[in-house]
Amino acid sequence: MRLNSPVTASTIASLRSDLAAAGYTVSTTSALWGAEAAESLHRGQRVPAARALDAERRRTGTTPLATLATLFLLGRPVDTADLADAFPALGVDGAVALGLVGGTGGGRYSAAVDLRPYSFVDARGPADWWIVSDLGELALGHALPVDHVLGVGGASTTLSGLMLQNPVDRVLDLGTGCGIQAMHASRHANHVVATDISERALELAALNVELNGIEGVEFRLGSLFDPVEGETFDHIVSNPPFVITPRAGGVPQYEYRDGGMVGDALVEAVVRSAGSYLAPGGVAQFLANWEYRGDGAGDAFDRVSGWIDASEVPVDAWVIERDVEDAARYAETWIRDGGTRHGTDAFDSLTSAWLDDFEQRNVRSVGFGYVLLRRPIAGETTLRRLERRHGALGSNEAGLGVHLGDSLAAHDWQAALGDEAFASHRYAVAGDVTEERHFWPGDDAPTAMLLRQGGGFGRTVQGDTGLIALVGACDGELSVAAIVAALAQLLEVDEGALSAELVPAVRALVVDGFLVPVE
Repeated sequence: MRLNSPVTASTIASLRSDLAAAGYTVSTTSALWGAEAAESLHRGQRVPAARALDAERRRTGTTPLATLATLFLLGRPVDTADLADAFPALGVDGAVALGLVGGTGGGRYSAAVDLRPYSFVDARGPADWWIVSDLGELALGHALPVDHVLGVGGASTTLSGLMLQNPVDRVLDLGTGCGIQAMHASRHANHVVATDISERALELAALNVELNGIEGVEFRLGSLFDPVEGETFDHIVSNPPFVITPRAGGVPQYEYRDGGMVGDALVEAVVRSAGSYLAPGGVAQFLANWEYRGDGAGDAFDRVSGWIDASEVPVDAWVIERDVEDAARYAETWIRDGGTRHGTDAFDSLTSAWLDDFEQRNVRSVGFGYVLLRRPIAGETTLRRLERRHGALGSNEAGLGVHLGDSLAAHDWQAALGDEAFASHRYAVAGDVTEERHFWPGDDAPTAMLLRQGGGFGRTVQGDTGLIALVGACDGELSVAAIVAALAQLLEVDEGALSAELVPAVRALVVDGFLVPVE
C-alpha cells in the first residue's frame, strides 16, 4: 500500500468521502441497534445487534450505514449491490483493491479488515475518526495470528486519555500499532515520528493517518528506540509490548503485545532508556506491567524505583499502579486475549506454560499501571512519586492527561517556593471538591472529615480539624499564612508548629488539584 502514489491517495480520498456520506460514526451505528445491543457487541455478542439491525432494515430498507455496520462491526457478508451503494465513490473494485473486502462467492463480500468509527473528546474538543486494523477473534472465528495489528482497545484509550496535551514540537510514538497514539499526538505536536517492528502495522497506521486527513506524521521501521537513535523529543508516548509472556515453545508471541524479553525486562529497558531520548523538559508516558516477586515481601515498586535510579540520565518519575492480578488470573487474561478459549487443551497447555514461567522467577502477581518520566531542564530531579490508585477515577471529560499536565505544572510551581513564599500566596478550593463529615449518632464532633475530588484521580483526603478548617477558609481572599495565624489563635496552639504541620499538606493539595493558586 503506497500512500505516496497519486492513485492510492485518490482511492483513500474516495473512501473518506463514502464513509462521511454514510454518516459512519460511533453515535449513528450505536443508534442502529440501541444501547443494550451495543453493550452486548462490546462483549463480543453480536446477535442482539444483528437482530435489531434486521428489524430496522425491514422498516426502512438497507442503507449505506447499515451495510457498513453489518460488514465491519458485525462481521457478516453483504451483497454486491449493497456494497456498491455503500461505496459510490470508491466502488466495489476499489474496496477490493484497497484490501477492505474480499469476495466470498455468490455475489457477496466479507470484510478483510476491521474498519470502525472512533470518537473521543480531548482539550481541543470532540472529534470522530475511522480506524483500520486487522480482523479480531469475533470475525476470524479462531485465535489471532501472531502478526495481528490491534485496533483501538482498552489500553489504547487509556493511554490516549492519559496523554499530556500541551503544545510541543516533536513527539515520538514508540510502537505505534494501528497509529492511534500518533494520531492523538498530532493534535498537539508539529511533528510526530511513529515507529514499529511490524511493516504491516506501519502500513495500516499510514492508511489511518491518510484516511483521517492528518498531517505531520512520519513512520519508521525498527525496534524500540533504534529508529530514532541520537534524536530527542519533547514528548514520548508508548503502549509498548509489555505483556509478560513465557519464552517457551508452543506459546504464541504476538507482535502487538509481546516484547520478546523475559518477564518485565522490556519495561525495565524502556524506563532506563527513555530519558536519553527526551529533550530537557520533555515527558515520556507509557503503560507497563511489573512483577511482584517473592512470598509476600517482594514489592514491585522497589524494583521499579531501582529502574528509575538506573536511568541513563536523571529523570523525574511518577508511577501509578492501577491494578494487580494474581499470576493465574494474569495468565488467563492474556491467553484469552489471544483468542484461545476456555475449556480447550490448548488453553490448559498455555496456562501451564505461563505458570511455569512465573514459578521460575517466584512471581506471585503482576501490577499494571502508568509511568510518566520527565527529563529535568536543569538536570536536577524534584519529583519521585510511586503510588497505588486502585479503583474508580474521577470524571475527566477531556481525558486524565489534562489533570496530569496541571498536576505537573502545580508541582513545579510549588517546588520552586520556600515555605514562607508558598504560604504567602492565596488559594481557592477547586470546583470539583466536596467535603464530607461523619458523626457517630448523638456526637457533636465529627469522627471523620473527608475532602473528595470529583475529577482527576477521584482522590479522597482525610484531614484533621486544622487542615479542614484551612481548606474551608481558602476562598482566594486570605493567604495561607494569614489563615494559619487565625487558626493558631482560635485553636490556642503554636503558630509555627501549626504552619509546619499544615503547609506540606497544603502543598500536596495544590499538586493534586484540590486547591488552586489565586493570582
